[in-house]
Amino acid sequence: MKWHEKRIEEIAEKVAMGPFGSAIRVRTFVPDGVPIISGQHLHGMRVDDSPGFNFITEEHAKRLRTANVERGDVVITHRGTIGQVAFIPKNSIYDRYVISQSQFYVRCDRRQVLPQFVTYYFKTPEGRHKLLANTSQVGVPSIAQPVSYLRSISIPLPPLDVQCAIVRVLEPLDEKIELNRRMNDTLEAMVRALFKSWFVDYEPVRAKVDGRGTGLPKQIADLFPDALTGSEVWQLPGGWRVGCVGDVVSAKRQGVDTKVLRACLPYIGLEHMPRGSIAIAEWGSSEEVSSNKFAFSKGELLFGKLRPYFRKAGLAPVSGVCSTDIVVMCPKKIMWSAFALMVISSAEFVNYADRTSTGTRMPRTSWKTMKSYPLALPSERVARAFQNVVGPMLERIVANVHGNQKLRGMRDLLLPELVSGALPVTAK
Repeated sequence: MKWHEKRIEEIAEKVAMGPFGSAIRVRTFVPDGVPIISGQHLHGMRVDDSPGFNFITEEHAKRLRTANVERGDVVITHRGTIGQVAFIPKNSIYDRYVISQSQFYVRCDRRQVLPQFVTYYFKTPEGRHKLLANTSQVGVPSIAQPVSYLRSISIPLPPLDVQCAIVRVLEPLDEKIELNRRMNDTLEAMVRALFKSWFVDYEPVRAKVDGRGTGLPKQIADLFPDALTGSEVWQLPGGWRVGCVGDVVSAKRQGVDTKVLRACLPYIGLEHMPRGSIAIAEWGSSEEVSSNKFAFSKGELLFGKLRPYFRKAGLAPVSGVCSTDIVVMCPKKIMWSAFALMVISSAEFVNYADRTSTGTRMPRTSWKTMKSYPLALPSERVARAFQNVVGPMLERIVANVHGNQKLRGMRDLLLPELVSGALPVTAK
């Protein structure tokens, strides 16, 4: 069935741009207030609250009232990483946001169209083609005259009850994707908490020093010493030593040629690296890239060495090739894998990389600098115990990443068929 088409201007209550120029700057940020949506919040179908926000004051947000968005609004990126589309769900953390200078939005007339349907349509190949047809690649990629252009786009419009039926088919897939992502956040938080307890705060050691129980199984508790040595500046558990990142991992610089790139291998660029998470959830294809690349294997550690990507470190969920602006690290022994991952993804290591980076236009760090980062190195038995405890959690994170890949594939297969009417659904 072919649906009747309507232009966005006919089914929208409002289409508006984000603030212009310098209306939002770093110096205008405050600790709490109205959150600002940026590109990192638009990776899925729904605006994602999990990366955290910068905020501006209520008064500032009121002055930018045309850039204020609310639950149900569809937010689109028109500059930079163009074509990102997501709607603000009814269970969002905040009931009001401000969009950035790189975004614009649609407020749907819900008597005619669901915001979920509009979002799903622009995720189809046809919808994405229409959205990006007015793109300029000169300088920073951008959609020319985004508001007036979007208003002119026609989309297929089934009856509301059919839109609801389509959403009922697709939303469970997105909800499972979101559930897996949140599960990964929880698992990662557990791994980080244990790392901090054992290797930063030395809680099991301090408990022994104070004559308290460690709360750990005896076979693990017995691995920890019962004394702290050294100065107040840097205390170490007895038998541990001061080392560096280079003691536990080595850099892997295995280049690949263009013949390998044509083999359709997974490709991870800086844009695929996670921010504030160790789960690398997306990747592209080597067929889409050229020039020099590095090979990596599943389970190796990846770190973006180009500012502002120092906060991007993760566990490789697949084997493939990556940008040469990503350092590939291989644990010298498997027991150091989880330990090293927690180190290179820590705020302290990121700050070190930032302080020691060189270059003015595009500052970057290097393996020579990274490997010198000082560490309190535990005994191998403690490192092995940590790997044994958290290794299954990291494996579950990777399994959830692959599960989400399959769910996205299923959704993306159904999406154009449902939205076009080629695959009929029963309206209730």
